[in-house]
Amino acid sequence: MELGKDIVVDSWIELQQILFDHTWDENINRFRSSYVYRGTWNKSFDLSTSIMRIGSQYEKLEPHLLRNFRKYAYNNSNPTDDSIWNWLAIAQHHGLPTRLLDWTYSPYVALHFATEDLSKYEHDGCVVCINYVKTSEYLPAPLKRGLEEEGSNVFTPEVLEPIAPSLKALKSFKEEDFVVFLEPPSLDARIVHQYALFSLMSDVKAGLSQWLTQHPELYFRVIIPAKLKWEVRDKLDQANITERVLFPGLSGLSQWLKRHYTHS
Repeated sequence: MELGKDIVVDSWIELQQILFDHTWDENINRFRSSYVYRGTWNKSFDLSTSIMRIGSQYEKLEPHLLRNFRKYAYNNSNPTDDSIWNWLAIAQHHGLPTRLLDWTYSPYVALHFATEDLSKYEHDGCVVCINYVKTSEYLPAPLKRGLEEEGSNVFTPEVLEPIAPSLKALKSFKEEDFVVFLEPPSLDARIVHQYALFSLMSDVKAGLSQWLTQHPELYFRVIIPAKLKWEVRDKLDQANITERVLFPGLSGLSQWLKRHYTHS
């Protein structure tokens, strides 16, 4: 991604300023951010999707992956809405390679994922910040109209399904690539606690990193130097942003305790 959009912070205080100074909404006189966030432990990572990493011809494999997931997972998930968008969210949530990318409305949750792996503290971390409200300006007219009628800035499966009932239908609206932000159903407490949503490109072969470089006004990256990671991590723990909260259950509890009692 374009390095000119990078902001390198030197302290915890500066990090707070950068992550929160864009949140004032003068239309309602409240602090309401138009951004979503994604944290990574290495600033060199781009925004490639999991399906892109399964090898060549991945675009031809996407429908087969989803068809077989729906066939074999039906008894275990049985979503109330059988739309492709619900199934895609369920598949992503359970680790199937998809065109979705995970985001959060919480900058602190993003910071957690940038600092959770203690073995990677020699690398600078990163939080990518995207103005998801302004991305809707690049949607094709039917999708933009759907959001306006709903009075929303982001889709849910129920809102997207009547407009675009399939991945092919989504792509057919516009030749140029575009990005859609999708709030998943509350599949479990993890989705809720992580304040999560997904992005997806209109074409499985389209890269969000490349799309953003064509629209630099929509994003910036906050670089967390390796030397600052321990301070960020400790202060997130003090603020109760931990695996115990973000991954409810015994596995999350164990991950938190393991990291909490590991010395630098």
